[in-house]
Amino acid sequence: MMIFFLILINIFSDNIIMSFKNFKCNFCQRCLGFGCQGQMPGMGGVNDSLNFQLNCNAWKKYTPTLYNYENAENLLPQIRLAPITGSVENIGYPCEEKFYYHITQACKNAQINLSVGDGFPDFKFQYGVHAIEKLNLIDGTKAAFFIKPYTNDKIFERIEWSQKIASHIGIDIDSFNILTMKKLVQLEKKSASQLNQIKKSIKVPFVLKGIFTKESVELVKEVKPDVVVVSNHGGRIETETGSTADFLNNYGLTLSNYCEELWVDGGLRTFSDLLAARFLGATEVLIGRPLVSALCSGGEKKVWEFIHFIQNPEHSFCFSF
Repeated sequence: MMIFFLILINIFSDNIIMSFKNFKCNFCQRCLGFGCQGQMPGMGGVNDSLNFQLNCNAWKKYTPTLYNYENAENLLPQIRLAPITGSVENIGYPCEEKFYYHITQACKNAQINLSVGDGFPDFKFQYGVHAIEKLNLIDGTKAAFFIKPYTNDKIFERIEWSQKIASHIGIDIDSFNILTMKKLVQLEKKSASQLNQIKKSIKVPFVLKGIFTKESVELVKEVKPDVVVVSNHGGRIETETGSTADFLNNYGLTLSNYCEELWVDGGLRTFSDLLAARFLGATEVLIGRPLVSALCSGGEKKVWEFIHFIQNPEHSFCFSF
């Protein structure tokens, strides 16, 4: 009886959250970085969301002009939920803990790969761990865990929390400069020796995320991670001006010589964007804001609709939330 009562409470609280309407997303007809321009904390980015907008706009330059629509979906990269934290501050989600379970469960049911992000205080990372632990108990689901560049002692603590349910362990090397965190906690610009120490300590593939400068390319050459993620944090950090598509085009071939897999994020909105990412060498893409918008506007069903929409070669336009 007690278990049944707890299940009812959980369902009731989930329904309350999904009827909540005070989200920070404006649910634009096209999510291209203008409706939330400069909103930090929020769904926008720094410098009036300039890199966010450039990310969205650049992919069309690299769309293959000729391909067979009948077979094009077989060429697509895998899709992974991007690491997302700070759902109360940035999304306006009413419950931090519920967000992680709702977004990971919805994405799992949409049959895409999962990620967990890091944040401050520690409970933000721990809530993500707990969400994957729940899914793991059902069918062995694992996720890529992306850890902020704390001191290595603190990173090792986070690895200990997550390693049993981790498919990958990654370091968000660019987020030492993230506006919403750098005044709250000590983050470091990581050296190759510090990253190699982490790489040697884990038993799953090691990921470097936040590769977007020439300096970070040199870091990849020294560390030789299993996976490289070309990323400018969705335009949410102070870094060089530009798009991830252009960076992947300029440095993808070089990076591929020093890792097993290339992933990319930033502004992927259509089937042709996914195709362009694959043609530029990415085997996997990370998507964040559209999945958040889908969850907040229509729950798990809308997340499923978005994923199937973006994988359909007949859709050359943006999904409408």
